[in-house]
Amino acid sequence: MQQFLKKHRWSILAAGAAIQVLTGIPSAWGVFQKSVCQGYGLNEADGAMIFSFVICFFGIGCVLGGLLQDKKGPRIAGIAGTLLLGSGFLCAGLWIPGGSPWLFYAAFSAPVGLGCAFLYPAVMSCAQKWYADKKGLATGVIGGAVGISGAVLTWLGRRLIGLWGIRGAFCALGAGMLAVCGAACVLLENPETGAGAPQSGARNYTPGQMVKTRQYWLLVAVVALATPAVLLFSPIIVELAQERGLSEQAALSCIVVGSVCSAAGRLLMPWLSDKIGRRYTDMLLFTGLCGLSVWFWRAGGWWVLVVYSLLTFCYSGQAAVLPSAVTDLFGPRHTGVNYGFAALGMSAGSVGFPLLARVLHLTAGRHAVAVGAAAAGLVCLFFLKPTQGRRL
Repeated sequence: MQQFLKKHRWSILAAGAAIQVLTGIPSAWGVFQKSVCQGYGLNEADGAMIFSFVICFFGIGCVLGGLLQDKKGPRIAGIAGTLLLGSGFLCAGLWIPGGSPWLFYAAFSAPVGLGCAFLYPAVMSCAQKWYADKKGLATGVIGGAVGISGAVLTWLGRRLIGLWGIRGAFCALGAGMLAVCGAACVLLENPETGAGAPQSGARNYTPGQMVKTRQYWLLVAVVALATPAVLLFSPIIVELAQERGLSEQAALSCIVVGSVCSAAGRLLMPWLSDKIGRRYTDMLLFTGLCGLSVWFWRAGGWWVLVVYSLLTFCYSGQAAVLPSAVTDLFGPRHTGVNYGFAALGMSAGSVGFPLLARVLHLTAGRHAVAVGAAAAGLVCLFFLKPTQGRRL
């Protein structure tokens, strides 16, 4: 396998992209939520929390998946993630009864979030090791697939729900994920020492050393503070767009166009970060999140689609820069598990901010939280300094 991968390094990116195209359920959740609420007898708040817990378990799973892939390699971690992801969808389709939101969180949100998390660091860290000389390129290609995933799963979800209902759609998606992701995981293998032009002279922080640094906690805060601008609204974007004057079809296009913009952000921002640095790229993106969140507060009609799509571009762009930032700050050796610890900020933000918004009661409370969090994230970035003696 090593000889094949050395000659066809691009196959790692192809396998990673194929996997990530099927793991974007958070981006596409808006197209599933209404059918899930109707099919399982849940209210809108319960449906939104399914989404929030998927993101929460994604952050937790990034730590567990990173540990597994660092010890057993990306192939084992990827296969474990595939089994978790597929089983979550199959459980929802075949087993979970109606009227049981906590059972849905346990049998769907937990394995789906963990499965996506096992797959993401396995794919990303493997690709970065093969493309250590072009980390931004590797991150961008795979991140672009994550962005496109929302559009793919939106199209598939609508078709499958129309054909077989929500339970049949979950079963079909689960079977497809097991087949495609399982086959692609066979190609996941770390390069031998010296392959891929690894970073030289870098200090490699263990997770224990990393969590003692100021930079780690600032990075976790940045990740958490990015979440409200998009994740507070993505579960309800279809209903929100309709309330502000769009037809149902136009409102659904918010998910598709947002996914395309998400893919663009994941492709372009890692490339830009290779040119101007990770921190300056994130500062630009957080400035965008803050300003656009203010605009989104009052947007109506087609401007909802425009502003939401720009928000997804900025949010996905900063998420795509994160793996390279973790590697630049803390070295490549433990990048899988270190990325997982950084992604805990996503878990904290995905659950904490929706709960805060519910405490504030009003829909406007979501917008206030989004604006304030983006501004606070920008402040944190001002204080985030390099650890390796080079520009971050």
